Amino acid sequence: MGISLDGLASGLDTTALIASVMQVEAIPQTLLKNKSYDIQYMVSALQGLNSKVAALATQAATAAKPGALDLYSATTTSDKVVATTTTAAKAGSIDFQVTKLAQAQVTVTPKVNAVVGWPYTTMTINSGGIDYTVEPLSSNLDDVVTAVNTAGAGVTASKVAVGGGEFRLQFTATKSGEAGAFTISDPGTTFTNVKAAQDAEITLWPGTAVTQTVKSPTNTFTDLLPGVSVTAKEVTAAPVTLTVARDDAGITKLASDLVSGVNGIFSFVASKTAVTSTTNTSGTSTTAGIFAGDSAVRSVNQSILSAASLPVGTPPRSPSEIGISITKTGTMEFDEKKFSAALASDPAGTAAKVQEIATRIAAAATSASDKYDGTLTKKITGQESEVRDLANRISDWDTRLESRKATLQRTYSGLEVALSNMKAQQSWLTAQLGGLSSGSNSA
Repeated sequence: MGISLDGLASGLDTTALIASVMQVEAIPQTLLKNKSYDIQYMVSALQGLNSKVAALATQAATAAKPGALDLYSATTTSDKVVATTTTAAKAGSIDFQVTKLAQAQVTVTPKVNAVVGWPYTTMTINSGGIDYTVEPLSSNLDDVVTAVNTAGAGVTASKVAVGGGEFRLQFTATKSGEAGAFTISDPGTTFTNVKAAQDAEITLWPGTAVTQTVKSPTNTFTDLLPGVSVTAKEVTAAPVTLTVARDDAGITKLASDLVSGVNGIFSFVASKTAVTSTTNTSGTSTTAGIFAGDSAVRSVNQSILSAASLPVGTPPRSPSEIGISITKTGTMEFDEKKFSAALASDPAGTAAKVQEIATRIAAAATSASDKYDGTLTKKITGQESEVRDLANRISDWDTRLESRKATLQRTYSGLEVALSNMKAQQSWLTAQLGGLSSGSNSA
């Protein structure tokens, strides 16, 4: 750090003078900083766009997969039975009746005094055809419960208070159905089953000559029809009809969501492209969005728009025939009523057109957002490289400006010292001349 001799001899505010000079000297660095900020803002905006385009690519690729629009929903005629479907579901119907619900075995002991405790040292639990020997650490009922619960026998034990300082031990199978059945052997102790292990049962085609019983260890019957499972909540007194039909609402939502995904891209680009005007006391200023005039962004936007709006099918037909159309503002519009009508009239053809559009959108979005070769990815990488280069140049300017400031401080300090010396010499000479003048007058 240089010695500060601010205005010592000259009376000038040399610190302020140096600061003013440094402001001018730093203008090139300031321009670099502003440029770096602008590029970083662009990188942030591009990354936001790239994330949205990548999400659209995933969404469209999912919709474009074979069978993606082969959607079916299942309904039952009873609120006591719930049906669910997977992608393997197909149209169909079947009648059945729920005759039993699954339950886990529950077994209890006679009353046991808490003070006396468990009177036996071991017990044997047979579960799944395997014997498990349980040896409590003591006759304490809590130790018995712990020993059972850690034996891995598929049975849990609980201590139930029944009043008067007495308890019963309850043993419950860890899984429902007949497969969870167990027996407990203990000399001199009687175990009572209060709930038997039981599978759920449904009767197919009840009341007919081909009636058939189907069992399940739980209350869910998987793949009762292909890709369809039913879960019974109660026994049904009357037959239940399960119906599986094409899920028009699900197909419509998939198409609508695809259009919404496309419009999400357009909306984001528009928000970063819009020109805004601000009026204040100095007048009106106009500012263009960060994406305004950017050819790469414009190209991505156009490629996605083309993918969504160009003709589909053979012979090529406008997507507007199935309710997907382009608006005057350059966005997409989804007409649910028109789509539903097209789906009802030609399910396979309508689904094929949606998947063709989805395939094109997936290709366009992937081309833009691919993490290695995407148009936006490459642009982001290039911009980030420029930011790093600018950071190095800004850092170089820090060194250069520090050196320039030190030079100015030395120069002004030197000038102050020189001027101080000159003033000292002037004072000495003035004194000498004053002395000579006094001597002459005396003579």
